[in-house]
Amino acid sequence: MPFVRRLALALVLLMTGLVHAWANPLLVVDRATLDVLYAEDAGQPWHPASLTKLMTAYVVFEELAKGTVTLDTPVTISRNAFNQAPSKSGLPVDSAVTLKDALYILVVKSANDMAVAIAETVGGSEANFVAMMNDTAQRMGLTATHYVNPHGLHDPRQVTSARDLAIIALYIEQSFPQYMPMFATGVINLGKARLESNNSLLEGFPGTTGMKTGYVCASGLNIVATVDRNGRRLLAVVLGGSSARERNERAAGLMLEALSGQLRPTGQTVLSLANRAGVEPIDMRPLICGKDAKAYVAEQEAEFPMGLKDQPSYLTGDIPVSEYTAVDLGRIRTGIALPRPRPAHVPAIPAPTSVGSASIESVLRPGLSVSGLDIALPRPRPADL
Repeated sequence: MPFVRRLALALVLLMTGLVHAWANPLLVVDRATLDVLYAEDAGQPWHPASLTKLMTAYVVFEELAKGTVTLDTPVTISRNAFNQAPSKSGLPVDSAVTLKDALYILVVKSANDMAVAIAETVGGSEANFVAMMNDTAQRMGLTATHYVNPHGLHDPRQVTSARDLAIIALYIEQSFPQYMPMFATGVINLGKARLESNNSLLEGFPGTTGMKTGYVCASGLNIVATVDRNGRRLLAVVLGGSSARERNERAAGLMLEALSGQLRPTGQTVLSLANRAGVEPIDMRPLICGKDAKAYVAEQEAEFPMGLKDQPSYLTGDIPVSEYTAVDLGRIRTGIALPRPRPAHVPAIPAPTSVGSASIESVLRPGLSVSGLDIALPRPRPADL
């Protein structure tokens, strides 16, 4: 980050009382080697917002691999799930989709109701699923990460770092590459609704393969992005953007610097990066949603104008957006007794023991055998007297 930008941001933060937060976390990693190409405050604790859903998806992928659930497992929108704040799927209470469709809606639309519905389905309860998330984070060595919910709606205890987010993304790709197309999808069609991703790199930056965006006031605008271009496999993390424009353009700019050779290996891998222990996550709310937001955004626009009106942009591609169609299975209710079967029918007149008709096997239904069935022939009508 240029010194001028750091100084300007420091002055803004000084005026707002956030003296300790004078740079936003940035990280660029070569996915083929795990080499760090650029890192700035990559170990700084940060609120993940909807980047939380990367871990939500990973936990589900593990359970799919174990066989505890399948992609066809129904995921039902409970009242608890329905009551979550937007972004949402738009599905009513008791409606259901398959787990596969739920994952697509989770990743692309970043639907908070779907995150809870998935957690309740896969974990038995939201709390139990969050425990699974934290267990997975511990197994991954994510020392800055702690989860309180599966969606990322703000809770001051929900925290991660750019370093930890990069590792989650790498785990997803290396362990479950079959699910990567979900993160490259730009639109979900659900009934008459068209649910769109906020990752504009998917339609404007050639080579983009995913992955996820996130935003709450306390975190600013975040992104984890992956790009495959010219034989390079890159990953960028940008946290705390003042706008979606800045976040997306900055991620694309970092990718271009890496592709052009301006960013080179730093001698560290993403695994060797250290998280900052004992440091509180920065709360960006005063600068993003508070009374100082207008001044802060104006300062950021002046320092980084890429993508503004009449300004150049890194996102100049015209890429067809990948679409996926999810299906609303309707309302599925449990705990309702099924109708009792009718008593077996006992014929008053015994059926003949043999049938003198031609075979109707292929007429009844191809492949369905009727051997062994005794079907009475119609009796002839009485002769007229």
